[in-house]
Amino acid sequence: MIIWVDADACPRAAKELVFAAAQRFDVEARLVANAPMGIPKNDWVSLKVVGKAFNEADDYIADNVSSGDLVITADIPLADRIVDAGATGIDPRGTIYNEDNIKSKLAMRNLLADLREGGMQGSGPPPYGHKDRHKFLTALDRHLTRSLS
Repeated sequence: MIIWVDADACPRAAKELVFAAAQRFDVEARLVANAPMGIPKNDWVSLKVVGKAFNEADDYIADNVSSGDLVITADIPLADRIVDAGATGIDPRGTIYNEDNIKSKLAMRNLLADLREGGMQGSGPPPYGHKDRHKFLTALDRHLTRSLS
């Protein structure tokens, strides 16, 4: 198993939890981003910097993910692609993306995008807080424990 991180939009606190989990569970974490960023110097974490084209990081992850991998992303279209490849996704706020729920989440995302294009105003997501961090850590630990036992 590899933990893939859609790193450009992933909150720093969530990335730090991934770094710690990779070391604790002896599993590789690969961050994919459009720009260089700091990562710990250890055997479990690596960074792949791709070009700056739209969705280039998403395409790289979707093209390289394998069945059984875990992808950390808030991007629902990417989550749909990786679930179709046999992987599981977790949003940095702790939502699990899997075969049971991804199509309904994608349909809701598309509906909201259509409404925004039609002029509906939205406020965007709230700031990443302690509850989000805790929910993400719980989902990450639970998934890794089940998958690697």
